[in-house]
Amino acid sequence: MSTTAYITTPIYYVNDRPHIGHAYTTTICDVWARGSRLMGRDVFFLTGTDEHGSKVEKSAAARGVTPQQLADENAAEFQRVLATFALTNSDFIRTTQPRHEQQVQAMLTRLVDSGSVYLGTFEGWYDEGQEEYHTETRARELEYKSPISGKPLIRATEQNYYFKLSAFAERLAKHFADHPTFVRPNERANEVLGRLRDGLQDVPITRTNFTWGIAMPGAPGHVVYVWIDALLNYITALGLGTATGSDGDRARYWPADYHVVGKEILWFHAVIWPALLMALELPLPKCVYAHSFWIANGQKMSKSLGNFVDLPTIEGFTQQYGLDAWRWYMATQGPIAAADSDFNAKHFHEIYTYDLVNTVGNCPSRIGAMIAKYFEGKLPPDSDEASHGGWPAICEASVREWEQCIASFDLHGAARTGMDLLRKLDAFINDTEPFKLAKDPANTARLGSILNQCAQTVRVAGVLLEPFMPQKMEELARAFGGVAAIGTQWTARAKYGSIAVGHPIDKLALYPRVERAVVV
Repeated sequence: MSTTAYITTPIYYVNDRPHIGHAYTTTICDVWARGSRLMGRDVFFLTGTDEHGSKVEKSAAARGVTPQQLADENAAEFQRVLATFALTNSDFIRTTQPRHEQQVQAMLTRLVDSGSVYLGTFEGWYDEGQEEYHTETRARELEYKSPISGKPLIRATEQNYYFKLSAFAERLAKHFADHPTFVRPNERANEVLGRLRDGLQDVPITRTNFTWGIAMPGAPGHVVYVWIDALLNYITALGLGTATGSDGDRARYWPADYHVVGKEILWFHAVIWPALLMALELPLPKCVYAHSFWIANGQKMSKSLGNFVDLPTIEGFTQQYGLDAWRWYMATQGPIAAADSDFNAKHFHEIYTYDLVNTVGNCPSRIGAMIAKYFEGKLPPDSDEASHGGWPAICEASVREWEQCIASFDLHGAARTGMDLLRKLDAFINDTEPFKLAKDPANTARLGSILNQCAQTVRVAGVLLEPFMPQKMEELARAFGGVAAIGTQWTARAKYGSIAVGHPIDKLALYPRVERAVVV
């Protein structure tokens, strides 16, 4: 495994305010980034905003402000969300920043000079909402409607600069064959491969029907298509489009480990983006991970239906249940696989109660309370020198599984390893009944061994759950082993037996019971 790691969200379009889709993608990227940092990797985590295009231009005009003012306003809202959710992104890129615009123009000049871009005329169908052109064949497949908004496509003719996507068909097919996990999950990869078999058409990369965008070098009246502009952010943030090919030492992070996107923008990321990188003679990302959608109460989210989970709704959940609860629900119940996920308040409440209150909260609380009651709040020795009850091997196996899950972006699996450790501990406590052993002083050594093993294991479980629930797992780390354990090397933090005999073990209450679910 490389010592560096790079993960990206899509950059979010500023024509609207943040909602559950933005929060979900950024949260799962944050979980992966935190987990990778735990293992000692040097992580670069990028997010940002996509600020050009006709939609921004039209929305700004309707409000009587400039496009830049609208972009500034909504970009600030996205940045506020990052702080609200304690997300650990390394950079926030905006496509209106000079550092991005200058590199985009430099790379387009390279593409023109290499013969990968040419001037031509487009005749076909235009999706105003997505600012995307479709050929007659593709438009017919879509029944002449936008695949995103459902609005009718518009017949259009326009002179554009084109990118020779068709020239990269064989190289793309070979890359997919040689790298079967390039697009995940498998269902998404199959969708892309199906479209690839239909052949590739060159794609227009400039527009002349609006002005709010990056000017095409040497082509007055042409602005760069917002999607080409947006895709290049993944390398402009690292400075790969500068004259020197790097911005300080950021170049070392390329290629990205994961581009995490919604399934609706997979084609751009899985086909057009790698072809652009091939034309620029840059390495391709290791994986494009396309998650599915959130729905609400069995229906597609819609403002008109009143089931749209927007920022105020999200903040209502975090105020009532806490930020950790929101992160846990996003990471473990979200649409990371091929199927959409249903968000509803009743289910959120049930997951919070079952996982966080009854398990993550209750297990360490039981252990801490018993150590306080029977051993004056200090860790007793483990006299079971031969096997320590088998817990060292159980913890080591859990840690190895967790490492593999994080590396492969299996966040459900990583969450399960930490939770399973706690559930095994709960079963162990129920089986050994330390509260009954405590009634006879002759059992003191056995009682001490059981509680030592429980404390050592609960500390490891807390470390595995830290990327998901960083706030409360820091409290757990402080109570079971002390703050000095936080920030130390992964091998030390993940090792069973790190709490010294006699170390204070604090009682704690992590997740209070919430009796009433929020209604969405």
